[in-house]
Amino acid sequence: MGFILLTQYYPPEPGAASIRLRAMAWELTRLGHSVRVVTALPHHLGAQGEGPQRFWKQERDGEIPVLRTWIWRVRTGRFWRRLLNYFSFVVTSFFGLWRMGRADYLVVESPPLFLGITAYAYSRLRGMPYILSVSDLWPESAVALGLVRNRLLIAITRRLELFLYRKAAYVSAVTEGIRQAVIQTGAIAPERVLFFPNGVDLDLFEGGDGDRLRARLGLSDRHVFLYPGTLGYAQGLEVILDAAELLQESLPQAVFLLVGEGPVKRSMMEEAERRGLRNVLFEPLRPVQEMRHYLAMARAVVVPLRRHPLFAGARPSKVFPAWAAAVPVIFVGEGEMARLVEDSMAGVVVPPEDGGALAMAVEFLSRLSDWEWQAMGQAGRRYVERHYRWQAIAQAWLRGIQ
Repeated sequence: MGFILLTQYYPPEPGAASIRLRAMAWELTRLGHSVRVVTALPHHLGAQGEGPQRFWKQERDGEIPVLRTWIWRVRTGRFWRRLLNYFSFVVTSFFGLWRMGRADYLVVESPPLFLGITAYAYSRLRGMPYILSVSDLWPESAVALGLVRNRLLIAITRRLELFLYRKAAYVSAVTEGIRQAVIQTGAIAPERVLFFPNGVDLDLFEGGDGDRLRARLGLSDRHVFLYPGTLGYAQGLEVILDAAELLQESLPQAVFLLVGEGPVKRSMMEEAERRGLRNVLFEPLRPVQEMRHYLAMARAVVVPLRRHPLFAGARPSKVFPAWAAAVPVIFVGEGEMARLVEDSMAGVVVPPEDGGALAMAVEFLSRLSDWEWQAMGQAGRRYVERHYRWQAIAQAWLRGIQ
């Protein structure tokens, strides 16, 4: 079959969606299907060092043709600036689709939900079905985080959400929680809701040189509790500062290392300085190829989420690279991801937004013997080998549409 993948986020943009969509494109190609990608020019965290934008640019990602179109760049600021960012690509991506022609399916990633408008219009014009890939329920998640309060905008986007579900040939969900939420709308038959969860390339996170990185960061004698990824609103990262404050004197060998960028990074750094936390360090965003070195020196990866019913259906993608590197996880949350951590026996689950519970989990993992700690990490490695390799995920997804 032939697929056109329409997404605002594709490497070099970092993040779970970008990694997952590239894995989808590569696996479908490896399985003998044709894949073409229409995406934005580097514009957010992936735009570091980029000069002025062209209107469009053609390139290749391995065997995959990639056409990038202009987007209004914005990193932070008022929500209306983010809307301009979204809608600029809604318009220019139509040009990219036109140059790519037809395919058996157009796969469009949401969020941003508004990109579904482009997919629907193009699918009608070209007479081809589209698959709406939903990695986050929108506007529900934005409302839950307090990022969108305008009642008219909420009402319009909820109507758009249901419209796009009804018109799609399939909806593809990233988590079981999202899958069930889509089915419960009644806008699409359950058999037309596919499942393409976050997974992992096992080879990408093997063979890291943790000792050299420890020496560079001055952490040779410390237990490193790593947070890698977006420093955003949904994560509730304040819980790490609360735990660090509790442990600073009682467990001086433990240190929290946050690697990444995001809208709350500056406020987190300022708050850590205000509290005098010497056991919280920040590193800039690193390419995914370098993360194996950070994982190699980690005692555990800390994965927090805020307390909200919507996040009970989340599966933070950073869990799977940790397990691929045989590193235990501390999940600070509840719901779907908590059940996976418990099933894998490859980590510890503590309640969301509970700094005291996180501090106890850090102390527990710090005091494990090397044998017990390694056994927990290896359990995670076996778990992703069995359930979350990209190849198996792509094959199961394809069975749903053939």
